[in-house]
Amino acid sequence: MKKKALKIIGIIVLVILAILIAVPLFLEGKIGDIIKNNVNNNVNATFDFEDADLSLLASFPNAEVSLTGVRLINKAPFEGDTLFASNEVALKMGIGELFKGADDPIGIKSLVVDGAKLNITVDEAENASYDVALESDANPEPDAGSGEGFKLDLQSYEISDARIVYDDRAAGMRFEISEMQHKGSGDLSLETSELQTTTDGLVSFEMDSTNYLNKNKVHLDALIGVDLKQNKYSFLKNEALVNQLPLVFDGFVKLNDDETQEVDISFKTPSSDFRNFLAVIPKEYSKNIENVETTGNFTVEGKFSGIVDETHIPKFKIDINSNNASFKYPDLPKSVTNIHIDTKINNDTGIAEDTYVDLDRLSFMIDQDKFNMSAKVKELLGNTKVNAHIDGKMNLANVSKAYPVPSDLNLKGMLSADINTAFDMASIENKQYENTATTGKLSLKDFEYTSGDFANPITLGTSTVTFTTKAVTLEQLEGKTGKTDFNAKGSIENMLGYMFNDEKVRGNFDLKSNTFSLNDFMVEETDNPPAEKTGKSDDEKEASDSDEKIKIPAFLDVTINAAANTVLYDNLMLKDVRGILRIKDETATLSNMTSSIFDGKMAFNGEVSTKQEDPTFDMKLDMSQLQIAETFESLELFKVLAPIAQILHGNLDSDISLSGNLTDDLLPDLMTLSGTILANIETEKIDTEKAPLLSALDSKLDFIDLDQLDLKDLKTKLSFENGLVSVKPFTINYKDIAINIDGGHTFDKKLNYKATMEVPAKYLGGEVNKLLSQLGEEDLDNLTIPVVTNIKGNYTSPSVSTDLSSGVKSLTDRLIEIQKQKLLDKGKDKVKDLIGDALKGEKSEKDSTKNRDAKEIIGGLLGKKKQDSTSTVKDSVPPKTEGDAVKETAKDILGGLFGSKKKDSTKKK
Repeated sequence: MKKKALKIIGIIVLVILAILIAVPLFLEGKIGDIIKNNVNNNVNATFDFEDADLSLLASFPNAEVSLTGVRLINKAPFEGDTLFASNEVALKMGIGELFKGADDPIGIKSLVVDGAKLNITVDEAENASYDVALESDANPEPDAGSGEGFKLDLQSYEISDARIVYDDRAAGMRFEISEMQHKGSGDLSLETSELQTTTDGLVSFEMDSTNYLNKNKVHLDALIGVDLKQNKYSFLKNEALVNQLPLVFDGFVKLNDDETQEVDISFKTPSSDFRNFLAVIPKEYSKNIENVETTGNFTVEGKFSGIVDETHIPKFKIDINSNNASFKYPDLPKSVTNIHIDTKINNDTGIAEDTYVDLDRLSFMIDQDKFNMSAKVKELLGNTKVNAHIDGKMNLANVSKAYPVPSDLNLKGMLSADINTAFDMASIENKQYENTATTGKLSLKDFEYTSGDFANPITLGTSTVTFTTKAVTLEQLEGKTGKTDFNAKGSIENMLGYMFNDEKVRGNFDLKSNTFSLNDFMVEETDNPPAEKTGKSDDEKEASDSDEKIKIPAFLDVTINAAANTVLYDNLMLKDVRGILRIKDETATLSNMTSSIFDGKMAFNGEVSTKQEDPTFDMKLDMSQLQIAETFESLELFKVLAPIAQILHGNLDSDISLSGNLTDDLLPDLMTLSGTILANIETEKIDTEKAPLLSALDSKLDFIDLDQLDLKDLKTKLSFENGLVSVKPFTINYKDIAINIDGGHTFDKKLNYKATMEVPAKYLGGEVNKLLSQLGEEDLDNLTIPVVTNIKGNYTSPSVSTDLSSGVKSLTDRLIEIQKQKLLDKGKDKVKDLIGDALKGEKSEKDSTKNRDAKEIIGGLLGKKKQDSTSTVKDSVPPKTEGDAVKETAKDILGGLFGSKKKDSTKKK
């Protein structure tokens, strides 16, 4: 029997285990549908999740349901916005809850939410994205026995790594809690219970573009009394830490049936030690305050009370006070003393716009330096009105000696200020700056500022600024940074518009400088986020890639009348720079700018813009009497536009028009350049040893000595685009040879040029000169031959080829024509003699011979066949005559020109 009983028990256990394992496979789809239906039937939004998992074993006799990829998507007017999302939502409930109908309420015992994101938005029309509950008349008639969807039987809940954002665009307010960890435990199934909660997170709060809290650390331990019958939640035993400032509070929040809330909460610091003030400051700035020596008191005390509805907030009163306090960090040499704080933040009506701040006194001293401030701010949440006064004198170097400022902030100098200001935000927002009043003076002496934003420290010898209603006047500004010194004065017209409305700073300035180096204003920009956001160490951050860029500030709208004795730009030195600089819309426009450079003068007009991702420029330059070699040696642009010019010695006049992109350090990006250059060169000397191109030409053209080229009054025009330079044809002279040049080259100095020359025949060698002397004609001294030279390859390794064939053919044709004309002239003379004799009637055998000889000469010159007057003498060989001698001489000359062998007439029989 005992064995049988054990066997039965074992079978029952196995059956139960099999059921616990198998049931989830059948119920997962059902429980998922139940949850979806219950949520979607009660909200005007779309609830969904990626997967549902059911387990009966992990927490038996309870069931666990895990939903992954949970999301609640808004419908109109926030169509498509995600109201809630979570990586995972885990629910624990009794197993019996799984077998309820789809419309029956489900009792949930515990809830765990991981990676939650709650985004609440209130738009300009005051529609709230969280208002997703269906109207009562919109709900379908419930089936008999149906409940409310869910019933709370919670005993614990936990929210981890959550982010909650409340963005009220109608009120201009944004509240955020990030990295939030929250947990609570208690039995919420009872009418009255106590809920123990713990909350940690980073709180940010912004209103009207003013950041009041920025990821301030908050910790809250709260024991909350829950009265579900009265909908009342009481703070029984609670302590909070804001940054490191402890606060204790009590009171209650009650939800009324008329959809209003009743609030009565008070809070205060548990002690009055001044250490509480340092605790308000974020820890990364206040550092470790445990060992800070303090005297005096600091207290924060406040109360919120009243009814909250659509038009009212709780009335509140917050007092912040300190009297004759001091503190000293143990590792710093100086103390901050005589600290007085008297501030009230109040709302007496429950109307948000009636909130006001009275800063009756804020003062402190470091050594003998004293700072004072007072202010009254009315209608803080409405048309904010400010009336403030600041005065004091402070040695800025003492600040870092008394307070642990950030390591990259290094200030020196004496600051003196006495300023009054009064304005209201409505006037500023409407740009009615005439309704504001700011008066006073601020001065800095021996000021020094070091920052990673600048290559070198900035020092100001003397700086004085006066404030009036209409403008801020810079009366004097003397300073230097790196190699740069500057002296400026001018005015800014709309400082309030810049500070509050993101308007451009409009102003006019006179700037003078002995030496102004643009390299001193190189700004290092990096695409990598700060180390704290990437998890990289400082060393890794410094080793990361970065780009140096010069950016023209977008907020500037100023005109600068500039004068500098020396301006340094890259490796260039410009002297006596004068002109007008207009900065607007991230564009610097230069007008009437003049300068001395390379022993000449330069005037330029144009603009540089950093508005686009790639900086651009468009410039016109007028250069006069610049040293050619120095100009082309120093300017990379000129090296690629006209590399041959580097070997010229003399002066250059040029008009240049060019545009294109700039590199990050504002140097021309050569492959994007386009424009033209009109150059006039005055030179008498060429350094051929520095030019491989001229050496190659010299080896091909023996009749030209390139050192003796005549380059006086040389004018040429270049055009360039997409990396290609085109040269308009121009002419240079060598003795009595005119050389016509045209073609072009690429920016990487690949050549494609043609030089065409009309070369006198006398330069073409001894054989030609001998031939010309044999002809004995004076007019042959001016005979020329065209010679074409093609220049290819690269500037440093050119390929030069000369085409003489067409020139020789032209010379030959001209020599033949000359000899033909010469022989024709001789034949005409003989014909004239014969005709004259015939007219005189003097005929003889001798005359008949002469007549025949003349006809043969003329016929031969004209290319006609020789014909006899009678058939009896057709094949006879006439004796050699004077005409034969003339023909033989012409053959010898032409044969010599063509290089043919001379044939003996005696062999021709």
